[in-house]
Amino acid sequence: MAWEAHSLSVLTEGRFEMGIGTGRPGIEDELRELGLPVVTPTERLSQVREAVTVLRDLDGTDLHTPVVMAVRGPKARALAVDLADTVTFAAVPGDSRAEIMRMAADFRAIRDDVEIALHVPVVGNVVSPFMAPPDTDTAALRAADSLMVLPSDPAAATEEILRRREESGFTYFVVGANAADALAPVVAELNGH
Repeated sequence: MAWEAHSLSVLTEGRFEMGIGTGRPGIEDELRELGLPVVTPTERLSQVREAVTVLRDLDGTDLHTPVVMAVRGPKARALAVDLADTVTFAAVPGDSRAEIMRMAADFRAIRDDVEIALHVPVVGNVVSPFMAPPDTDTAALRAADSLMVLPSDPAAATEEILRRREESGFTYFVVGANAADALAPVVAELNGH
């Protein structure tokens, strides 16, 4: 993986970002269903460290492939302090806005030069299938003022993104491809902010 990430970084002249993490909640069940080995979280953390270390060796002094890490628990967050250029917090539908914002603030207190990202699997009522559980309740997420949702109205989405940036330092938002057209006006409005 490190070799492929390094190669992509070279081919894209530094525009590639390698995303890595230990797996979202429930990953063990998915691995079993696929007939893949299930390793412990500690082993997965070790594999992440090894992959990024090899990537840094391949990059050398002339190239720096940005590493985006998805983290949740304290050990994964500690590893991201050492390795990541961008950090996102693996949220689950039950997470409150306050919990995710606290994770972001705690991380930024330790390392403030890292970009803080937020995966947003729901735009309006549209759920990005690869980013959220199949039973995602969009109404419940909106009622809870969840960070997992953005409004489909471009003006409201722009306002909410600016709110999240101001309140907790989120500067990098990841949405599913199925939301790209709906959020294109938002990107245009935020260009240069």
